[in-house]
Amino acid sequence: MAKRVAVIGAGVSGLSSIKCCLDEDLEPICFERSSDIGGLWKFTETSKDGMTRVYKSLVTNVCKEMSCYSDFPFQEDYPNFMNQEKFWNYLQEFAEYFDLLKYIRFKTTVRSITKRPDFSETGQWDVVTETEGRQDRAVFDAVMVSTGHFLNPHLPLESFPGIHKFKGQILHSQEYKIPAGFQGKRVLVIGLGNTGADIAVELSRTAAQVLLSTRTGTWVINRSSDGGYPFNMMVLRRHHNFIAQVLPSCILKWIQERRLNKRFDHVNYGLNITKGKKPKRIVNDELPTCILCGTVTIKTSLKEFTETSAVFEDGTVEENIDAVIFTTGYTYSFPFFEEPLKTLCTKKIFLYKLVFPSNLEKTTLAMIGFIHLTGSILAGTELQARWATRVFKGLCKIPPSQKLMAEAMKKEQLIERGLMKDASTDKLDYISYLDDLASFIGVKPNIPLLFIKDPRLAWEVFFGPCTPYQYRLMGPGKWDGARNAILTQWDRTLKPLKTRTIPGSFKPASMSHYLKAWGVPILLASLLLIYKSSIFLKLVPEKLQDRISPYLVSIR
Repeated sequence: MAKRVAVIGAGVSGLSSIKCCLDEDLEPICFERSSDIGGLWKFTETSKDGMTRVYKSLVTNVCKEMSCYSDFPFQEDYPNFMNQEKFWNYLQEFAEYFDLLKYIRFKTTVRSITKRPDFSETGQWDVVTETEGRQDRAVFDAVMVSTGHFLNPHLPLESFPGIHKFKGQILHSQEYKIPAGFQGKRVLVIGLGNTGADIAVELSRTAAQVLLSTRTGTWVINRSSDGGYPFNMMVLRRHHNFIAQVLPSCILKWIQERRLNKRFDHVNYGLNITKGKKPKRIVNDELPTCILCGTVTIKTSLKEFTETSAVFEDGTVEENIDAVIFTTGYTYSFPFFEEPLKTLCTKKIFLYKLVFPSNLEKTTLAMIGFIHLTGSILAGTELQARWATRVFKGLCKIPPSQKLMAEAMKKEQLIERGLMKDASTDKLDYISYLDDLASFIGVKPNIPLLFIKDPRLAWEVFFGPCTPYQYRLMGPGKWDGARNAILTQWDRTLKPLKTRTIPGSFKPASMSHYLKAWGVPILLASLLLIYKSSIFLKLVPEKLQDRISPYLVSIR
């Protein structure tokens, strides 16, 4: 009899979880509290239901080839970066193609998930749900929580003296949908992440003035790289990742900062990273132009509010503020769990590989999608779900809970004593994390073997973009279309751009042309790095920095 798996949430991670259950002959039942799939990608005019939804103007910041399900490429005519409606359409196509909708119970809220009395033997869970006021209880062999990390808005009003005296409008970015209502107003946006920058740029077209407050500053990256190719596809490559691992961190940092300041000097724009703060990056094509045109003004961190003004740490005062929008992120919340599981799951240090809680004697609970990556989260959550479902079936093993808890508690103590850095809020390296999960499943690409059996494919895998299809080339879940998807990924990238063809016009050299021309030298150099990296770095540390690809800028 197939094991029954409860999947909580039908967003990006939930859809992955349902499909992966089916791939492993498990029986999924998904509980979704709204009336449709897509989670935050399903736009609504309001957030009265308490669910986080994207704002109307949102555009993806990871291109389509890097952010698709590994066995379901986007249609070739889809734009490389798309608005929320296009992306939601893709999710709908995915769900319909794999017939996932019949496994979802809409308008159903999960009230509690508790261990059964015989959990230590069976690993089973009692799940209580509510649909239109009627509660139901069911037993499941495993649970996959795919609710994401955009549940509870983090609104730290207590950190801003005088905020309760402020007479203007106060809202969290969760409530922001469209710029209507802000025409002619002076708006203060607090927090410079992707959301803060997007909202500031959009409001700059209608508001009288937009002020953007940041404590740390940020590096700003364009969606397009040199040559107009999607930035993600140019930087997230295995050979770049390898070079970044063998390069001294000081040289890597120098290369990154030099490259990022080439487009515009972040110091001149007030965006440079505050000394002592963690470097961070956002994707935004328009923010520098808005700053240049004066429609967005960058401000330092806020000191306090008065009834109508904002006082900043540098002593400056901005008068007549009409509205304040907090883009201060979200906090994790699992109201359906009991203690201590509820608290433990909010601490990433107690999640083995950010998936399995360390304190459970039976590995039948997986947290899917609670990650921050330097690349596509969708690709990461899909591999998490593939791994989790194989663990549920007993095909993959993880260390015993006693060992995991001991290691986690030791790390927590070291962090509390200041002897170890707390990296739980840092973004994980995309390729390293995905390869880590893939190795557990047995689907990590074997590059040396590929070079022997299929040199053309191996070339694309190692030197080309690390697209999700790479994790369908071999092992469990192998997809026969993976090879072709990799070899045609540039065709799908360029297809939506070529909407105007002029007979006899000059055709620029293709990416494959450049790869062929420089292939042997780059391959030899990479092999040299692999086998002689330590000697190489000792002999020519200064010359190396001028020869490293500029696209290393966003690897770390």
